[in-house]
Amino acid sequence: MRIDRLFCFLRFARTRSLSHRLIDEGHIRRNGVRVCRASQPVEAGDVLTFPWGDGVRVIELLALPTRRGPPAEAQSFYRTLDQQGQTAIAPVNSTTTSDILD
Repeated sequence: MRIDRLFCFLRFARTRSLSHRLIDEGHIRRNGVRVCRASQPVEAGDVLTFPWGDGVRVIELLALPTRRGPPAEAQSFYRTLDQQGQTAIAPVNSTTTSDILD
């Protein structure tokens, strides 16, 4: 299954074009590697990392859905690996390039 279609089926994106945009902007990682193509295939057992609200979401795919169903059905196809949302792309108080140059 294509990763853009998966994001729509799992209800992380309202439309396939929105999931396509997330992928094009380089925000999605599959098994630790940045996803560069919306047509990249995914399979059960893959770990996906992506921005969600103010944090980062890390999920493991348990199975692939066949349709965009209700939220409860969509949630049955994955499990959240970072329950507390403690994974961060960059710490809030991280040093920026401008801090180093000053």
